[in-house]
Amino acid sequence: MRLGELVPAPVARLPWGVLLLLTAIGGFGTVVLFSAAGGSVTPWASSQALRFCIFMGMAITLSWVPARIWAAIALPGYAITLAALFGVEMLGAVRGGSQRWLELGPIRIQPSEFMKPFIVLAVAKFYDMLPPNETRKFGAIWPAAILIGLPAGLVMLQPDLGTALMITGGGVVVMFLAGIPLRLFIGGALGLALFIPLAVNYLLHDYQRNRVLIFLNPENDPLGTGYHISQSKIAIGSGGLFGKGFGNGSQVHLDYLPEGHTDFVFATMAEEWGMVGGLLLILAFMLLIRWGMNVAHRAPDRFSRLAAAGLATTIFYYVAINLMMVMGLAPVVGIPLPLVSFGGSAQMTTLICVGILMSINRASTRQPSW
Repeated sequence: MRLGELVPAPVARLPWGVLLLLTAIGGFGTVVLFSAAGGSVTPWASSQALRFCIFMGMAITLSWVPARIWAAIALPGYAITLAALFGVEMLGAVRGGSQRWLELGPIRIQPSEFMKPFIVLAVAKFYDMLPPNETRKFGAIWPAAILIGLPAGLVMLQPDLGTALMITGGGVVVMFLAGIPLRLFIGGALGLALFIPLAVNYLLHDYQRNRVLIFLNPENDPLGTGYHISQSKIAIGSGGLFGKGFGNGSQVHLDYLPEGHTDFVFATMAEEWGMVGGLLLILAFMLLIRWGMNVAHRAPDRFSRLAAAGLATTIFYYVAINLMMVMGLAPVVGIPLPLVSFGGSAQMTTLICVGILMSINRASTRQPSW
């Protein structure tokens, strides 16, 4: 008996393979947080699981929004989110030395999280409106550069280097896929490389500059700024092939590993589940991103193709930057591992991206791809 004969057709048409994959990643993350708390559902595992269920329901709801609606609200949504980022600069709440949130009564929101999907949608909408023969002209570059530069600059002021990089990366990928000549990206990369020393010396905050310097020379301050990276490498390396066993991670349980439930949760997992657990988790993320790129490949129009590819790339950036960060292959920029690290922001953004991808997938085929 077919699934469509047992449940309503809209439910049967959901990509259940992707939903099960997301549930597996989120469930595994909850198990890791349970262990990180010493075998307790509080304070992290229970609230993480509750948020996952809420955001998964939100993603399924978004999947039923017609894909044409995303094209219609791309630029207005971008404008509202950009205005909220200006609002953060003027009225935002300061916590832990950062000014990233707007407090609206009992609700506290972080507009930069909403900008991650909206920058992709807005740049995709811009190139969708642009005639194809204009794509290789200067007029195809500077509006997109402004669309990307404004929110990235505002987020840098908060300061939040990691989110600014993700906003920039999401928008630039859409520019590349839209057909902007490759030589311009190579020239931009070379110019950026020349600009990096000036940015490190004059634009970054002291703690951000120290993170970059420690990335270049991790042994320079192993008990200070380099402590996170050193302990993360020890935790990952000590896990070996199969790990120390569930609940037996000494680095996190003896409090050697800072932020073992948030940004460095992969090190917590790798110590107890080993390289095998780490590779399986990476494989799960790769399957999710591959599905997103397949949605882009099948999308019926230019906006949907660019948007789907950009949203899948946003998820990729989350995973790649976090893994490179915890392994000492990139500076520590505060990017969590989506659906695994404790916290709602990355969970929400990831599942918004997945919800829009499911919406585009629904528009491109009457049957789920998985």
